Amino acid sequence: MLYGAVADGPWYVQLMRDRSDVSAFRDQIIFGRAFADAAAPATSLQNEQAPAAAVAGTAVAGAMSRGVIRTTCPYCGVGCGLGVAADGALSGDAEHPANGGRLCSKGAALADTLVSDGRLLSPQVGGRNVSWDEALDRIAVTFAKTMADHGPDAVALYVSGQFLTEDYYVANKLMKGFVGSSNIDTNSRLCMASSVAGHIRAFGEDIVPGCYDDIEAADLVVLVGSNMAWCHPVLYQRLAATRQARGTEIVVIDPRHTPTCDIADIHLPIRAGTDVAVFAGLLAHLAASGVCNPAWTDNFAAGFAAALETAQQSAPSLAEVAKVADVPTTDLGRFYDRFGATERTVTFYSQGINQSSAGTDKVNAIINCHLATGRIGRPGMGPFSLTGQPNAMGGREVGGLANQLAAHMSFAEPTDIDRVRRFWQAPRMVTRAGLKGSICSMPRSTAASRRCGSSTPILPSACPAPNGCAQRWVPVPL
Repeated sequence: MLYGAVADGPWYVQLMRDRSDVSAFRDQIIFGRAFADAAAPATSLQNEQAPAAAVAGTAVAGAMSRGVIRTTCPYCGVGCGLGVAADGALSGDAEHPANGGRLCSKGAALADTLVSDGRLLSPQVGGRNVSWDEALDRIAVTFAKTMADHGPDAVALYVSGQFLTEDYYVANKLMKGFVGSSNIDTNSRLCMASSVAGHIRAFGEDIVPGCYDDIEAADLVVLVGSNMAWCHPVLYQRLAATRQARGTEIVVIDPRHTPTCDIADIHLPIRAGTDVAVFAGLLAHLAASGVCNPAWTDNFAAGFAAALETAQQSAPSLAEVAKVADVPTTDLGRFYDRFGATERTVTFYSQGINQSSAGTDKVNAIINCHLATGRIGRPGMGPFSLTGQPNAMGGREVGGLANQLAAHMSFAEPTDIDRVRRFWQAPRMVTRAGLKGSICSMPRSTAASRRCGSSTPILPSACPAPNGCAQRWVPVPL
């Protein structure tokens, strides 16, 4: 249950259609050996026999002196802090800002994966075990020959959202500064590309103007295209606790009635694909209600008048938007009124927004509402993209995508290219973006290396079989 596409897969839909009671199973997934009090005693999960409500999270600070290593959960985009002891005992890191000691059932069961059965324990070439020297030499020789025969753009790297930031940086530097090709892409291409484009269009850079602490600071939280309860469970628990403690209002905008709706004050089951209309209507409503902040937009934004005019034309009235979105006018009006009346508002969005043919427009429709009101970059307010893997943002920070340079610099600016070249002392600095998407679909790529992930289960049509891939497909399952 790592992603919405899995957690809300056909089996779950069938249960709902059959009107089956899924609450017990759902609670096991969401609460399972999960959200424990951060002050609870450490629990070894290897031998845990406790019931579903058993404690899984715990303070790690005191255990550091006992040889516990602090690390990060490799699953969803929350990036929870963990403490792992030499004997495999695992606990939540109470000092980590993302989870404060909490773990969901996936993170709590990580110790169960620390086994050798079924794992690749050494490199393999042609089905036989080889030494690291032989494997790395094979890759280096293949890449070098391919580059000599076909040029640097004949090779590519595909890297995962589970890479460490430092590894991302080295791989990016290798390709763009020394191999001389921008053919390196991360899993952000699969899940976050719409947000990347939307952020660049709105802010000039791929930046997220918020942090998890905004959950506790917000008075209104809007969740769009996000089943946070299953896909980002620890954040869901933080939000549920905040709602209980301070009455935070929650609006869920999702065609489905997901477990996240359990804590929603308003659920808008909009027709799929109508998000732009809903937020265009919100922008028009904010302007008509006098909620926009012209002093802020005049000083810190550009293009507001044109954006508002477009929104008013595409969403001329509340009734028209409600008809397009197929939701009750009264419910949509309540959402618009609550957004307009609540300064400390955070809009969380995830794959329901990003993975769409109009994903970038959806992202910007959301951002526009926060820019128009000046509700951005301050505690408890702003648009917030929830990523799919723990370090998808780390890869983007160091320019891991094919169309990015390190530190949010751009191929469109010659001075940026020169700055990176000088800093890297790069002999073969690239000057243009590379091929995007799965490396299997890169038409000019004849040698490719996959690091820390696999795109083929996600994009099977891009690589139906090894014979359908590139001439020299060199998978590196590390």
